[in-house]
Amino acid sequence: MSKYSNVTAMLLFVLTATAFSAERNQKPNWKYHEKDPSKKICFAMYTVERQVLKVTAQLYPLQQQDSRDIYLEVEKKGKWQKVAQSKVRENDYVLKKAKAWNALFRVENWDHSREWKYRIVALDGAATYSGTIRKDPVDKNEIVVAAFTGNSNRDRRMKPDILANMKKIDPDLLFFSGDQSYDHKDHLYAWLLFGRQFGEIIKDRPTICVPDDHDIGQGNLWGAEGKKSTGAGGSADGGYLHPVKYVNEVQFAQTANLPDPYDPTPIQRNIGVYYTSLNVGGVDFAIIEDRKFKTGPMGLVETPGHRRPDLINDPDYDRKSIDNSNAKLLGDRQLKFLRDWGTQWAGVQMKAVLSQTIFVNAAHKTGSWRVVADLDSNGWPQTGRNKALEEIRKSFAYMIAGDQHLGTVIQHGVDEWHDSGFSFCVPSIVNYWPRSWLPLEKGLNPISTLLEHTGDYHDGFGNKLTMYAYSNPYGRTGALGTKDNPFAGGAAGFGIIRFNKRDRTITAECWPRNVDITDPATKQYPGWPVTIRQKDNYGRKPAAYLPELHIKGEVDPVVQVIQEVNGKTVYTVRINGDTFRPKVFAAGKYTVKVGEGERLKTLQGIESIGINEKNTITVELK
Repeated sequence: MSKYSNVTAMLLFVLTATAFSAERNQKPNWKYHEKDPSKKICFAMYTVERQVLKVTAQLYPLQQQDSRDIYLEVEKKGKWQKVAQSKVRENDYVLKKAKAWNALFRVENWDHSREWKYRIVALDGAATYSGTIRKDPVDKNEIVVAAFTGNSNRDRRMKPDILANMKKIDPDLLFFSGDQSYDHKDHLYAWLLFGRQFGEIIKDRPTICVPDDHDIGQGNLWGAEGKKSTGAGGSADGGYLHPVKYVNEVQFAQTANLPDPYDPTPIQRNIGVYYTSLNVGGVDFAIIEDRKFKTGPMGLVETPGHRRPDLINDPDYDRKSIDNSNAKLLGDRQLKFLRDWGTQWAGVQMKAVLSQTIFVNAAHKTGSWRVVADLDSNGWPQTGRNKALEEIRKSFAYMIAGDQHLGTVIQHGVDEWHDSGFSFCVPSIVNYWPRSWLPLEKGLNPISTLLEHTGDYHDGFGNKLTMYAYSNPYGRTGALGTKDNPFAGGAAGFGIIRFNKRDRTITAECWPRNVDITDPATKQYPGWPVTIRQKDNYGRKPAAYLPELHIKGEVDPVVQVIQEVNGKTVYTVRINGDTFRPKVFAAGKYTVKVGEGERLKTLQGIESIGINEKNTITVELK
């Protein structure tokens, strides 16, 4: 090809990218002002936990003369009956002179055994918004979660392809892991846009939204338990840039519909918390805040080879030197929460942990930079990362997150490869800042024949990981697609997670944007789906076993193993069937608890036996 052909091709490339850029930001203006009183309610979100229904309603700005009274009604025997009332909140966001314009409803003693039609009524009846509160799907064998992340401001159009596919999949739970609203000073209008984009699917099923850095107006977030950030090093000094009122209003808008927090005590400067859990159909989801308590790296560690205080470019740096003992990840409060949550199995068959990002650094290229390690990831601090994984694996919990823009399925390792659980990081809805998994060497024990770099690796912090699947972008950004599929090349998409309660398997699906999932020609990203067994989430090799338990009087009971020398819980799980051979990781005596409530049987002083020894204990639950 001649040099003139190269110039022509480059010019065509620039013109095509520019044209798509103009298209994606086309009107109508994303800061939409609704003037029709009947449409003043933009969208609503709900959850139900322990017979408590919580619903939030988000409204467009009201006029001075508009009533602030708002009601929640349900249909009973063909008639609408009021079950809760509230006031539209006009709390100040501080920035952009915006107000909250939202409301929270709470209903105790909710009957979750049946489906309910509901509607929200405002402006003296002029405005209504309707949806369905589903029955708890306890009778379903498969609980389906749809997971999303990264709703970037680089594409503020509607998302009809996602809505169409969600209606076909019909998930039991929606999880938005962060960056739902991508405007650093105007959360109100970014949140209203999110509601217009996704409200049609949100209104009819339980929804979890957790705010991430861009939601609260920062490029990165190391919350540092609520301290004030000066913005130094892009907030790498730790803490929050914006006023406390702004942060709290963002959190209220996105999380007030969640079940009550495990411990509602605010952090520094009275910033609220929301970490909690939600049971959907027998799958129990811990919802954690992996940014809020995390220490900022600036001034605490050196980042050799890069001008930014959160990126490391020197491949020969000392990994252990940056694992500062004073640096926190989840913080003591959330570790305690996970410890308690992991032992609670009433009405639960499987467990999962939902977070903003995953506990590893799984990208070698971020944007146009190749980096060795990124301290914004949860691969750092390494000790804090290991503490989190050690608690999570005790309940055989699967991990679901976003943030990284890059779809991955990874099994984590603390001391050895495969000794902890699996995570699924879902791809971004809009992937304008692509990240890639591009190790320079081949992995040990490769997993997939479809992907080049699977198997056992260390990340840039020295953490052990086993890569099962990844969805690298093959264009520079998500903008470099085609007219028919503007998301081709950027590896944008969404994740579907299927929890099979009968088989105790978990399947991760990774789908691209702008496809019809019901079309037989439509394929997931190469390497997916990935199916694992529940027990793989604590893949640690045993040092010994306890005698096999033969349980009479109950199928699928809860089994808890406690090490007697220190009183620590080794793990808790609802087994599959009526026999179970408990593995342990040190020789010695153990207490084993089988069953629940009045049917709990406690066996003390159980001596471990060798890997190849056989012994049984009969446990009768009456």
